[in-house]
Amino acid sequence: MNTSHRIGMIVPSSNTTMETEIPAMLQAREKIRPERFTFHSARMRMQQVTPDELAAMDAASDRCAVELADADVDVMAYACLVAIMAQGDGYHRRSEERLSAAAAAAVGDRKAPAVLSSAGALAEALHHVGAKRISVIAPYMKPLTGMVCDYLEAEGLQVHDALSLEVPDNLEVGRLDPGRLPELARTVDTKGVDALVLSACVQMPSLPALQTVQDAFDIPVVTASAATVWRTLRALDLEPVVPGAGALLAG
Repeated sequence: MNTSHRIGMIVPSSNTTMETEIPAMLQAREKIRPERFTFHSARMRMQQVTPDELAAMDAASDRCAVELADADVDVMAYACLVAIMAQGDGYHRRSEERLSAAAAAAVGDRKAPAVLSSAGALAEALHHVGAKRISVIAPYMKPLTGMVCDYLEAEGLQVHDALSLEVPDNLEVGRLDPGRLPELARTVDTKGVDALVLSACVQMPSLPALQTVQDAFDIPVVTASAATVWRTLRALDLEPVVPGAGALLAG
């Protein structure tokens, strides 16, 4: 008998990619493993990727955690990497603790869901693949990319090079062509690095190019979305394997 798991996602209101790529990866896994998944979202208002809008959006994450807890999800992922990283070093730990408490209070006697964040998942995944020195591709304006790099460096990772695509409108980020990523991956300096972050954003589409870029590199190629799936599967005590999703999920 197949086991079904409910996956909750806390997403920006303008995010259109997370609810595409996370299900796509887990549905690909369903072809090789018995577990099944359903997907449930709660949204926080955000249109422009600016510090003020990110802070206002983050304040709404507690409400989203309570709403997803009402759906009796097994795990919930705070799926906006830069919203966490813009709040200061190590903020994903405080956010996860706060959302866990909100969800636990909402469920009462029922088992509370596991809570994770894309920001924490990316840092943890990079350490898992043995990375110390990385290069990063991000859609953000340069100051926000700088915040992301500073955050990762505070987590013990050295950022060797970072490429900013400088797209402030979050809907436009979701419309970026993943077909450009192989070319962009050749543009960013990866000499001497241990891993490439192909998309440091869960809104920037990357899954269609992830395995292609991975096959062209002899280092792990990771995305924020793939890291979120990896951490989600670990939270469910399931084997973190997804075909065609890079070295992190190769099993």
